[in-house]
Amino acid sequence: MTRHLLWLILLGLFVLQGTIAHWLIPSSWQGQVYVAPHFTLVFILFIGLFHHRHTALIYGLIFGLLQDFNYYSSILGIYSFGMGLTGYLAGLTQRRQPNLIFYNLLITGIGLLLFELINYGINRLFKLIDIDLEFALTHYMLPSVLFNLLFALLCYVPIRKLLEGKLSGSSGTED
Repeated sequence: MTRHLLWLILLGLFVLQGTIAHWLIPSSWQGQVYVAPHFTLVFILFIGLFHHRHTALIYGLIFGLLQDFNYYSSILGIYSFGMGLTGYLAGLTQRRQPNLIFYNLLITGIGLLLFELINYGINRLFKLIDIDLEFALTHYMLPSVLFNLLFALLCYVPIRKLLEGKLSGSSGTED
């Protein structure tokens, strides 16, 4: 049942980030910076932090490929690679530290920034964009990371309770 719930939540976040999320971004920001909502990536990072890195890798590969097909079709696999890698790395870091909100949000922010840098690097490598790193960092990457960190902060407690409660509850222990 837990896997089905994770699939439904990720699909819901995928639809939400492509439709409603653009209305959440203030209109004053839209002319100066570009904010890309990555709600599925935030949830995949939380899966890596609270569940298992291999599960986050699989969900990252699948939903990244879905985003490649749906939104960013110039090269297939950029989002898939980035989401899978950052979800896996988030799962690796969690094994070494206690489960604190500051630490988990720091790992989520680093994962989001790494994801943005991977996308920029691959697009720049294949000459799909011609933007210098400083401009991309200040006008694209950091606003997106901050917006997605705000979403992560708002959803941290419910997602943590869901992932820790459902996953530990499925093994026979209660929360």
